[in-house]
Amino acid sequence: MKKCILTFLLFTGILSYAQQVQFEEYDLENGLHVILHQDNAVPVIVTSVLYHVGSKDEKENRTGFAHFFEHLLFEGTQNVERGKWFSIVSSNGGQNNAYTTDDFTYYYEVFPSNNLELGLWLESERMLHPVINEIGVETQNEVVKEEKRMRYDNSPYGRWMEEVRARVFTQHPYSRIPIGSNDDLDAATLDEFVDFNNTYYNPNNAVLVVAGDLDIEKTKKMIYDYFNDIPAGPPVERIKIVEEPIVEALQGEAFDKNIQIPALFTAYRIPNRTTRESKVLNMISSYLSDGNSSKLYRKLVDEKKMSLQVAAFNMSLEDYGVYIVLTLPLGENSLDALRDEIDEEILKIQTDLISKKDFEKLRNQFESNFVSSNASIESIANSLAEYYTFYGNTNMINSQIDIYRSITREEIRAVAQKYLNPNQRLSLHYLPESK
Repeated sequence: MKKCILTFLLFTGILSYAQQVQFEEYDLENGLHVILHQDNAVPVIVTSVLYHVGSKDEKENRTGFAHFFEHLLFEGTQNVERGKWFSIVSSNGGQNNAYTTDDFTYYYEVFPSNNLELGLWLESERMLHPVINEIGVETQNEVVKEEKRMRYDNSPYGRWMEEVRARVFTQHPYSRIPIGSNDDLDAATLDEFVDFNNTYYNPNNAVLVVAGDLDIEKTKKMIYDYFNDIPAGPPVERIKIVEEPIVEALQGEAFDKNIQIPALFTAYRIPNRTTRESKVLNMISSYLSDGNSSKLYRKLVDEKKMSLQVAAFNMSLEDYGVYIVLTLPLGENSLDALRDEIDEEILKIQTDLISKKDFEKLRNQFESNFVSSNASIESIANSLAEYYTFYGNTNMINSQIDIYRSITREEIRAVAQKYLNPNQRLSLHYLPESK
């Protein structure tokens, strides 16, 4: 008993500490938002920049630009020789990377803390002095094409998300995946790439986060020296595109030459990432498919042995979200039979309150996830940037768990009733392509 009490006290102590991520934030004269998080426990520093530009900001016939720039802006700058970016970082004990989503692009470096100034200089160079020329565009075009072939065109189940999105969204750019079209990139001119950079990769469309073993006042001075004189760009104009609700069931088939086992994808269009309802749907996802004891896994994989794999998750984005349930059949079980079994579990959530035991398990899972999300300097830096950009409230890094704590069993039932109905979804049969 004493051991259990001690474990509980240790857990709550860790949780209390993890809740309070201390930070300071301010704006430079050019509109760059700066967030500083000091943690001197380990001599490591993260320098990151989030640009509020993703694939949804691209023109219809020029898709893939945001992801392309994720690569292109590593090519070099006026003061970083072409092809030397990664060697500069690694030779100074660091590592770096970047990724692109529908809504933003994120770059970061992790250095020993005595190389903070190098990280700031590199990101200021990327923002102020990028070299965008024909050789860089041609080089990265081939890199992106190879990535697309490897991850999507020639990968088993590599195109399912593209097929789902194209049917769930009819107007919004979320209908396409961030990697875009090779034909669009081939057709683009150098002037179009330069214009895309001038439109979006500016301090007033970015958040700079410095997190780790730093001295606040010295860091502020360096940030001012490297970033304050970078000219602001024009205000970014964002067009709000509204999709009509899905009110009749959508059916579809897609074919994949790289698979032998079919798959079922059911997808519901849901509210955006900042809504309370989106967080309730996150809890429903965990209830249905998080771990071997979850409802769908235990039913379809363990007990009835109808499925090789089953998962439910919320793809949460800035303007909308997509709630997806997927499964692969085992043996001769049909996709329609699997869909009926999944619908049965969703109907239970819509009809009855989940048990108190399952509800407590859910809450414990989200408490644990909250602790884990702030377990590293890299994840803290990323979260700070996203909470500021999409919630307008950086302190959500500390307070978002309070939303999950306040969600009730009644809310779980109500949200399932509102969004997870057969007439509001796409059912996609993803099938092997006949030879």
